[in-house]
Amino acid sequence: MKKLELFKALRLHRKLAEKRALNYNQNKAGKITVYIAVSCMLLYLIFIAIMFSLITNESKDVTPLEFIFGISPFVLLVDFFVRFMAQQTPSQLIRPYVLLPIPRYACIDTFLITSMLNLGNLTWFVMLVPFTFMSVLFNYNILITLSFLLLWWIMVLANSQWFLICRTKITDSQLWWLLPIGIYALMGLPIILQLGMNKGWEDFFNLYAGIGTMIERGNPLPFLGVILLLVVLLLLNRRMQYRHIWNELAKVEETHLRKVTGFTFLDRYGEIGQYLKLEIKTIMRNKNPRKAFISGTLLVIMFSLLISFTNVYDDKFSTNFWCIYCFVIFGAMNLIKIMSNEGNYMDGLMVHKENILSLLKAKYIFYCLFLFFPFLLMLPTVFTGKWSLFMLISYGVFTAGFQYFVLFQMAVFNKQTVPLNTKFISKGNIENNYFQIAAEMVAFIIPMVLVSIMQALFGNYVSYIVMFAIGMAFILANNLWLRNIYNRLMKRRYKNLESFRASR
Repeated sequence: MKKLELFKALRLHRKLAEKRALNYNQNKAGKITVYIAVSCMLLYLIFIAIMFSLITNESKDVTPLEFIFGISPFVLLVDFFVRFMAQQTPSQLIRPYVLLPIPRYACIDTFLITSMLNLGNLTWFVMLVPFTFMSVLFNYNILITLSFLLLWWIMVLANSQWFLICRTKITDSQLWWLLPIGIYALMGLPIILQLGMNKGWEDFFNLYAGIGTMIERGNPLPFLGVILLLVVLLLLNRRMQYRHIWNELAKVEETHLRKVTGFTFLDRYGEIGQYLKLEIKTIMRNKNPRKAFISGTLLVIMFSLLISFTNVYDDKFSTNFWCIYCFVIFGAMNLIKIMSNEGNYMDGLMVHKENILSLLKAKYIFYCLFLFFPFLLMLPTVFTGKWSLFMLISYGVFTAGFQYFVLFQMAVFNKQTVPLNTKFISKGNIENNYFQIAAEMVAFIIPMVLVSIMQALFGNYVSYIVMFAIGMAFILANNLWLRNIYNRLMKRRYKNLESFRASR
């Protein structure tokens, strides 16, 4: 089979695989949401293009090409983080093909090429093309205009390969976040060296605006540099993706004798205590739950420190939003996929009556206890006089009551197994259905709407009392709604169990 035929065959396989996936119908909800979000983003990019054009057309100090390249680091940084929401690494897609009698790099090459030809890499042209027509085309000849657009396209392709490298390494260890942080810190060196001085921003802008100056003069150096960078990143990515997939396929588990914490103090709580042990040990012993736990914890720490020691979010809306967000983010990241980890051994949980109910109660206790962590981290805002202690308590109680009640409903509808350890060779395990989207919207939007209305009508103190009362009502009624979730789950148990088995 020729390379071109192989490329077409693999692309066809990927399209068929998406349609035949267990969560194809459920992912339609996620796709609709994405389409709406992308449409809004594209309109926003057009608005930005118009704004940039007005700025450069009125400026006498900077040319259009100098301006757009001067802000290029910020554009590429945004592009890098946006890719985390949609772009998969090739090593996550090639499991069905690794044992086929085809060239060893054929699959990796196909998916790398596909990732570069993806229409998502043209997203920024929604901003660049209007900017070109309004500011570039009438100031330069057609050759310089096309060179400008071509250089930006190559830069975006290089950024896509850079993202794949970083995401693959971050999947290995969260410490690899230091790699992109270090690179972007290096790109911002003029600002870092002159922190707090206006000249730092000026030097930063002038450094990258020089690329636009070279394009205006017909200097080929920017093209040579970016093309060389793309080739190096592509070759490095190609080799790294192949090595990662085979390392995981050939992985041999090593057993080390070490002391195991028994958490014997939980034995006094009977079956619920045993499931609390299971929840803790699942996080401690398994790669993917541990990473999710660490990621949520780091987010809480980062936002808590940002709120406590800066004045960035001191307005009323930001105060309410970030306080609610810090309390619910850890639970939202994990509870939105509740029962998906247990899908690996759901057959065993179904053996004894009400095992699942005890598991749900244990999970609820575990996540409620974890709320003390963001509470303690946000106490400096109380000590500095920014927030009140009653606000922290009322929002924490509201999260433990109402928001957890909403998120726990996903135990009924989640039916796709999430692997505990494997990442690169696992089956697709991203499940976006209408219920998840609805649960996330209710958990995040309703509290903000509710507290904003009450503060506008009755003031802060009354709103905190109402939030506390609502949360406490759901906490006191947890046995009732957990029992209701359990009963509904049991009615769907055979359907869910079949799907859990098929998605392992």
